[in-house]
Amino acid sequence: MGEAILKWAGGKRQILHEIIALMPEDFRNRTFHEPFFGGGAVTFWMEPKRGTINDINPKLINFYVVVRDHVDELIEDAKKHKNEKEYFYKARAEFNEIVRNGFKIPNIRLASLLLYLNKTAFNGLYRENRKGEFNVPFGRYKNPKIVDEERLKKASEVLKKLDIYNEDFAYILRVAKSGDLVYFDPPYHPVSETASFTSYSKEDFSKGDQERLRDVCLELHEKGVYFILSNSYVKPVRELYEGIDGFEILKIYAKRPINSKADRRGEVPEMLVTNVPTELQVGRERAKLLVNNGRSKALMTSKSLVEYLTVVERSV
Repeated sequence: MGEAILKWAGGKRQILHEIIALMPEDFRNRTFHEPFFGGGAVTFWMEPKRGTINDINPKLINFYVVVRDHVDELIEDAKKHKNEKEYFYKARAEFNEIVRNGFKIPNIRLASLLLYLNKTAFNGLYRENRKGEFNVPFGRYKNPKIVDEERLKKASEVLKKLDIYNEDFAYILRVAKSGDLVYFDPPYHPVSETASFTSYSKEDFSKGDQERLRDVCLELHEKGVYFILSNSYVKPVRELYEGIDGFEILKIYAKRPINSKADRRGEVPEMLVTNVPTELQVGRERAKLLVNNGRSKALMTSKSLVEYLTVVERSV
């Protein structure tokens, strides 16, 4: 079971068991989609047999296309980078120049620069200004692991089974079929008027977008598509999903270490919404066992997954 290859604000590795808990027990046999891919922790852990990923950020999607189709060339180029302040700012300027001049996917050099900046920028942030330029300063890490060959090659194998999109999240209405499983991880609604996190891309995710996403969930529900959605636990978002027949809302807690101010890093309430019936769900305790023990396990069929979890449960 793989791991994310980029640091990403709001990454889901630490609450992975909460997400897996809501999935149908046969999730490995279902087509899986992740329309707000970001760091992709859920997809890389699941290693789906088929499905799609999507993100509105073209630089990010270029990176994953290059990882999928040109991983050896990416590794070769990325090994040339230096963890030095002066080099960092030259690399950042080159990255922004490529973007400013326009690029076609795949662009190996752009992907290599994104990987380098992601591993060496301050606090692991990916942030853009209104011009779409990466503007995070140097991170001053002593010895960051910029190129993890094994993890990159593992990610490449996962991505080879998936179609990659660079569209609005509503693409999912076109590709998802009855019985598919979708995980939505949109830019979170700010917890206060002053807490709005800087954008993943130069386009903001507005209140209207949150409402469109709710409507997409409704359409998927009507089509027989299962979904799980995460967001901040705030009233404006909760109200979008409350009172909808077949939707379940859960409150969980997650640590959010990526913040410019250390005193604001810590456990914060988050919300999960799903239409997966309770009787079909993996369940929290089983999910914890699967996540904690399953990283070293080979991929399982639905039947072997249930059998494995049953054995583990009996041993605790």
